[in-house]
Amino acid sequence: MVVNGNLVSDGTYYSKIQETIMRSGHDMLVEFRRRWRLMLWLEIALYALGPAILSYLIFFKVFWSLVILFLVAGMILFFIKPWKHSLENVASYIDLHLEATEYSTGLLLLPEEKLSGLARIQQNRVTTRLVEKLKTVKPPNHLVRGAIILCSFILIGAVIYKYELLSNLQWSQQPKVTPETIVFKPTDTTSTTVESPKLIRQQLTINYPNYTQVPSVETSKMDIKAVEGSKVSWKIRFDQEIKSVTMESMGNSYPMKLIDEAYTGKSILTNAGFYNFKFTDLQDRSYVSELYAIEVIKDKSPSVEIKGIKQFTSFAFNEDKKVSFTTAIADDFGIEDSYIIATVSKGSGESVKFREEKLNFNNKISKGKRNLSLSKNIDLDQMKMEPGDELYFYVEALDSKRPKPNISRSETFFAVIKDTVSDNFAVEGTMGVDLMPDYFRSQRQLIIDTEKLLKDKAKLSTKDYKSKSNELGFDQKVLRLKYAEFMGDESEFGGTAEGDVESLEHEDEDHHEEGHEEEDPLAKYTHKHDSENEHNLVEEEKKKDPLEEYLHNHEDPEESTLFTKSLKGKLRQALNEMWDAELYLRLYTPEKSLPYQYRALKLIQEIKNSARIYVHRIGFDPPPIKEDKRLTGEIDEVSGFRKSAELEQEDAYPSIRIILARLEQLIFEKGAITEEDKLLFGQAGNELAEKAIENPGQYLETLQRLKWISEDVTVPQEALVALQKGLFLTLPELKPNAVKKQQQTSEINDLLLKELEIND
Repeated sequence: MVVNGNLVSDGTYYSKIQETIMRSGHDMLVEFRRRWRLMLWLEIALYALGPAILSYLIFFKVFWSLVILFLVAGMILFFIKPWKHSLENVASYIDLHLEATEYSTGLLLLPEEKLSGLARIQQNRVTTRLVEKLKTVKPPNHLVRGAIILCSFILIGAVIYKYELLSNLQWSQQPKVTPETIVFKPTDTTSTTVESPKLIRQQLTINYPNYTQVPSVETSKMDIKAVEGSKVSWKIRFDQEIKSVTMESMGNSYPMKLIDEAYTGKSILTNAGFYNFKFTDLQDRSYVSELYAIEVIKDKSPSVEIKGIKQFTSFAFNEDKKVSFTTAIADDFGIEDSYIIATVSKGSGESVKFREEKLNFNNKISKGKRNLSLSKNIDLDQMKMEPGDELYFYVEALDSKRPKPNISRSETFFAVIKDTVSDNFAVEGTMGVDLMPDYFRSQRQLIIDTEKLLKDKAKLSTKDYKSKSNELGFDQKVLRLKYAEFMGDESEFGGTAEGDVESLEHEDEDHHEEGHEEEDPLAKYTHKHDSENEHNLVEEEKKKDPLEEYLHNHEDPEESTLFTKSLKGKLRQALNEMWDAELYLRLYTPEKSLPYQYRALKLIQEIKNSARIYVHRIGFDPPPIKEDKRLTGEIDEVSGFRKSAELEQEDAYPSIRIILARLEQLIFEKGAITEEDKLLFGQAGNELAEKAIENPGQYLETLQRLKWISEDVTVPQEALVALQKGLFLTLPELKPNAVKKQQQTSEINDLLLKELEIND
């Protein structure tokens, strides 16, 4: 038998066929086992992901979520054991679920030498049937059950996170702090045989405001860090009876009451600062503790962010005029309410009217939540808005702070219905008629069209791109000539601007039929609003100009203008910029034309603004002027007024500067601290405390030394040096003062100064 051009025996040929069939059946079993194992691994992942995601949604700890993930996966892996499924298990499973194999799939796993002729025929039949029907048999798995368990865990975690069901559990997980015993030092060093009282119990309790939903905290650490408005209480107990205990804070003393053998005190946190304890025993000896910091956390205002909308939105009259957006609000302790303040403006000028409305969001606000996502759809038609009306709106949010909530508001957003038929009237500085037409908006439209052309450059062919650029250049030329006509200037061709406009109108007359003589040849190239108001600019020659006696001579090109000379200069400069803008548009380089267009628009805006009349209303009526004194130029009775004052900047740290000088004496002369020194040290401590509130870690040690000295605590010489160094660091750097310096002058300068004094 010839196979592929080679002569082979019949036995060899059939043996090769048998080997191919057996290999194909074996490969199918291997592929089925791979799919089976993959599904088992995926099932394990579904079981393990559920608890891990639930843990993260409760505690927000990635580390512990990963630990739970691997722990649960390991436990389930121990029971499922996907690696133990062998090819024999695969063959048995196929025999049970596929009758066509006639329980002979195991033959595919036996070598050819162990098979009889009948077994080989059966092996061939099994392989053929597996090729046809093995796809109908799916490996055993519980992926649906795993997906249901995963979704259940995610749903439970989402409910807990959304409704903050375990918020108390999360807040109660306060880090454990090591007890910090209050250390008292005597204010004098007089030796005595009586043992000093010892502190056996100390406790600080912080009760947060109710609206924060934060549980109270009890600790032995005396440093305080709590929300503004929290109630703080102290309890300290001694091993023996004492005379009195006071708490001192920022120069004030508050006596503590003896209740159940413990001295207690209460306060409400309003400002940051420092405090310490002081007690007197039965022998009238005083003891003072170290300073402890009070850090007050301000309740932050809610953050408000509007998404899904531009800050300025405009609608045409025939559009669906609806504004849709979402608002994300977040607060540190809970949101109480939120709403939209919308203002509709109608009319313009002095006849403008405003209507303010308070709008609610589409979804209901859940009070007390820390994060909200609210949506709103505002229908401008329902707001009874008409063309030309404007809508201004912003979102306000209130938190749950008591008694007065914090209020935040978002940025203001605008929605406008375009008015295409409005008639704007402006009162100009040189005339009382409407001579500021819509041409002042044409240059802006050209800029918009040019920028759009540059943006669409990649989508246009070279021919279309150049054609549109040339059309914009034509529009720029028409606009320039109309401004020149409005100004009464001559064109660059030697004729009048009116003649240039007429020449433009006949520029493309060859492309029109004779029956269309009345059509405007510029309609294809110009904006409509460039000619709507033209009758206000150039009066017909037959009509008598009612402004003739108030305007310049129009027969003189240099005087034929409706503007003053300063405005005429600006307008001429704007025409020059338009000329350059047109040049680059004609050269098919609109990107180079844009700077000139912007400068022309800026000059036009300056002309527009300078031509307005502003009336400043004041409530002052000047006294009448006597006619016989008016314009005489006599100033004999007018007296001058001169005021001189010496301004001194107040020193913020006077006591600290005095103490620094006193410390210099105590260090070098080794003198004793007097009662006056103690008083000064106390005043300096109050000044330093105000600065230490902002940075307690830097000034706390220096403030502690000042406190000990003011309480008659003996301080060694080294401590005085350290105190002096610390006080020097607290003082701000002095700015150099202006002083008078001696400077040599020449004889010419002296003569000049004398001459100035004589003529002064």
